[in-house]
Amino acid sequence: MDREEERDASATASAEVADRLRRRGIAVTGAERTDDLADLLSAVERFEKTVEAHGGDLMVDDLKSTQPDDRHFVLPRREHGESIRTYVSRIDAAASALRKHPRRPD
Repeated sequence: MDREEERDASATASAEVADRLRRRGIAVTGAERTDDLADLLSAVERFEKTVEAHGGDLMVDDLKSTQPDDRHFVLPRREHGESIRTYVSRIDAAASALRKHPRRPD
């Protein structure tokens, strides 16, 4: 694979991950690095697994919901101008706090 093909593959991967994040209601600018986007998506998926393990419903408890069942199950919103690293740290902290939150009955 030559450099141009590598750049194209990286751009395609970045666009795909950015689209997946946007569909979840997460703000991305398009200027983020591929590795940072992958780290962010991993953090989001870890948070979502924690929500599900505690009985949360990702269809209701999401960033686009106006009335989530439990606000603790909603992913933190990315602040304007917030770096991916800082946002990932906040997501991980929210997931950690969620582990201490009472489990929602089935």
